[in-house]
Amino acid sequence: MAQLVFGYFAGVIAVAAVLVVALRNPVYSVLSLLVMFFHVAGLYITLHAEFLAAVQIIVYAGAILVLYLFVLMLLNSKQDDRYHRQWQMAVILCCPLFLELMVLFAGVDPGATDPLAAAPMNSGEDNTRAIGLTLFSTYLFPFEVASLILLVAMIGAIMLAKRDIGRQGA
Repeated sequence: MAQLVFGYFAGVIAVAAVLVVALRNPVYSVLSLLVMFFHVAGLYITLHAEFLAAVQIIVYAGAILVLYLFVLMLLNSKQDDRYHRQWQMAVILCCPLFLELMVLFAGVDPGATDPLAAAPMNSGEDNTRAIGLTLFSTYLFPFEVASLILLVAMIGAIMLAKRDIGRQGA
């Protein structure tokens, strides 16, 4: 069963990654990127890394995807919609989510035991605490550099948006 779940997540991630590059409409590309981010979080859950799954959804599906949409709207690219069939693309993007829901409901067996859950875990320290200690001790400098890079990117995006607002009023 674990191989089936992994195969499903890996297949959907691969198809969604191809759709990100292959789709002509940038909004559809961002939506398929969203599907890919959620399925990567599903892979993290199967590995019992719940904190990484939550960070995947909050940071990537939340913040990074909003940043991509902000850039798309800022660029205001004109797209010819004659070649895009929206309902067919919506069905293609929603089918993996529906299939995932069906697999989750079909795989529930109250009498079965999970071999990974039966394995003894280190109960002295949880996953979130271990990641936090490592992040703020061993990798403190790269963490701070990444936060400064994100701050510079945010200031640059605000400056670009403010410049366009100033030109419209003049």
